[in-house]
Amino acid sequence: MLMRRAESFLLIVDLQGKLMPAMRRGAEALKTSGRLIRAARALGVPVRVSEHCAERIGPTEEGLRALLRPEEILRKTHFSLAEEPQALADLRALGRPLAAVTGAEAHVCVLQSALGLKAAGFAPVVVADAVSSRFESDEAAGLARLAAAGVPVVTSEMVMFEWLGEAQDPAFREVLALIKER
Repeated sequence: MLMRRAESFLLIVDLQGKLMPAMRRGAEALKTSGRLIRAARALGVPVRVSEHCAERIGPTEEGLRALLRPEEILRKTHFSLAEEPQALADLRALGRPLAAVTGAEAHVCVLQSALGLKAAGFAPVVVADAVSSRFESDEAAGLARLAAAGVPVVTSEMVMFEWLGEAQDPAFREVLALIKER
């Protein structure tokens, strides 16, 4: 399945400021998720961001938060966003089955959210270069488990080129510049 932009949305899971310093590849996950937000904006792909127990852990990292609209932020207490009735209703209202998922931690909230979305009828893919965990072994195990469960593990470049679809797209140069930021 290709990530066709008319059928896609971007979901960023729990990239919260207080968590990120503990993440092994936190800076990379933040940077790549930011590039994906900007590509989504250029291509009309909806964005949603979850915040886990924000009253205790704090909000989304400030650099990402600056790219967001208040209505794009979904609160959660479950590790899986799909267990939150209001958030799931919001995602269903988008009318788009394909979810490009990024975030932290790969083996906990990203894994459980992606598997939960799949069980709820969505078709998630997890963006490997935009996820992180505290430990490499947890991140690797999370990504392996997702792949074994039929959730494709992709890269941000794959997602952006699939959203573009062709070089004649009016947003091609803008998105290509984001791809080259790597």
